[in-house]
Amino acid sequence: MFDANSWLIHADLNEDIDDLNSKIEFYNSEISKDQKEINTLNSTNGIEKYAREHYKMKKDNEVIYIIEDHDSLKTTTNE
Repeated sequence: MFDANSWLIHADLNEDIDDLNSKIEFYNSEISKDQKEINTLNSTNGIEKYAREHYKMKKDNEVIYIIEDHDSLKTTTNE
């Protein structure tokens, strides 16, 4: 008969602990990335760079050319 201290329960709990520790590592790395981005955005140049890169914003008197890699272009073939 299995009781509250059975090996199966401990194995399940150890697996849960491992999963939670993996999530802790993931979220700590995400927090670190976000903190770096926040530090970058705290400057005027950082905000402008973010707007240019993510929202394709530009100044009134400039032209921006977007160059895409061949791999990123969608091509269709008639086979």
